Amino acid sequence: MYFVTAQEMYDTDQYAIERIGVEGKLLMENAGRAVANHMELFVSDQKRIAILIGKGNNGGDGFVIARTLLQKGYDVEVIVCASPSEIKGDAAYHRDVFRNSGFPFISYEEIENLEHALKEKDVVVDAMLGIGVKGAIRPPYNQLISFVNQFEGEVISVDLPSGVPADEGLEVDQAVQADRTIVIQFPKVSAFLEHTAAYYGRWEVVDIGLPSTVIQSKKTQKRVWKKQDVSTTLPTRGAFSHKGKHGKGLVIGGAVAMPGSIAMTSRAALRAGAGLLTVATVQENITALASTVVEATYTTLPSEGGYISDIGSVDFSYDAIAMGMGMGRHTGAETILQVALEQTQGILLIDADGLYALKGILSSLKGRHNPTILTPHPGEMATLLNVSIPELLHQPFAYSKAFAEEFQAYIVLKGAFTIITTPQGNQWVTVTGNPGMAKGGSGDVLAGILLAMVMQSQSLERALCNGTWIHGYTADLLVQHQHSTYDLLASDVIEGLAQTYRALSQ
Repeated sequence: MYFVTAQEMYDTDQYAIERIGVEGKLLMENAGRAVANHMELFVSDQKRIAILIGKGNNGGDGFVIARTLLQKGYDVEVIVCASPSEIKGDAAYHRDVFRNSGFPFISYEEIENLEHALKEKDVVVDAMLGIGVKGAIRPPYNQLISFVNQFEGEVISVDLPSGVPADEGLEVDQAVQADRTIVIQFPKVSAFLEHTAAYYGRWEVVDIGLPSTVIQSKKTQKRVWKKQDVSTTLPTRGAFSHKGKHGKGLVIGGAVAMPGSIAMTSRAALRAGAGLLTVATVQENITALASTVVEATYTTLPSEGGYISDIGSVDFSYDAIAMGMGMGRHTGAETILQVALEQTQGILLIDADGLYALKGILSSLKGRHNPTILTPHPGEMATLLNVSIPELLHQPFAYSKAFAEEFQAYIVLKGAFTIITTPQGNQWVTVTGNPGMAKGGSGDVLAGILLAMVMQSQSLERALCNGTWIHGYTADLLVQHQHSTYDLLASDVIEGLAQTYRALSQ
């Protein structure tokens, strides 16, 4: 499923109108009917509905929604929040169709006490402002949004909540807090941003027949990776496959004080499907690790002060190497990482303390001939970019894309919405996971899952999307059936991978 910027949505509409020949008023009719038909699934015809209609295309959709619901026998009051001269084009056409159909509407100015009028309703449909919102919300919408947010019934927004920009990098001045948003054709970028996503409430997409041709033709695209994508792309295992076919991986890390990080990464990699795994760490860790990850083999690395001091003896011919978990932030880490960047013959995944060491040698990424994967959380990504965390979270797609293209690396930006970006600038977002994962070790587990995934017979971008989706989905299954968001541990997710794989195979 694609998701789009405001401009990409405008371009798609124009393509349908100019190239395909679908009139704008027909697109509006399709949109309004699709929203109204979807509302039937969860709004009883016994509910009293108020529809607040703005001046633009969102308002035009509102007239179609109102007409469709009235024709179905719903109790609907239409409140127009704009002057007659402000409603133009296709929206004016559908206003006239609504009126000529014998249905009345009133202006918000005609209501003596709008707040009181809304309290008499069970549902408010917000069709006031659309994807063009930028900057301060002007009257009367600022007051109307305030009234809607005080409404005690259900608030349903059309396409996106009024006041929420479609794009990243924009501030929210004032916006409707929707209980549910019915998105038209494609989700907008703001549905996946931490500072705007909550306004949407629960959201679903309705298809109105717009082509995705315009989006597909662009140099880069943005898509949501869903369960169906995992089910259709996750490699199956043949009856005669053997361990060598499922990847030979290496994990490098683990200072004396932090053996748990590589233990979780290693165990997760094996649970996720790695065929063979070796752990390279300091001598002091191996006894404890060998009793925890019994299926792995081990390589002893020299240490100084409890940290790895040299990796020159490592065999770098593995299919994929994950490095940095529990490695520690010490003066020798940068030199060690530089060796790995230069010597690794396959895929190199850098996580945790490895990302801290990478900061001073970023240019080394450009010289690699094999894929490099970085798996930062927002704090680590902000450090690599020399920006603040709020700046990063305000436009994570743009920052990730620019970094991936410049340094030719795959970026997995972890968070409530995990963003996967390729060196070509294509982006995916996964939305699985829950607050129970906000604990130490979750990133180590993801690194292990991704290590296993990239060694399977699938493209690298699919491997990263599948791995991040599986990581979050496993946590979701565990919280639904066995754990809470309080007690869930990263190690629980490792053991829960079996449930996810069974669910996917059914």
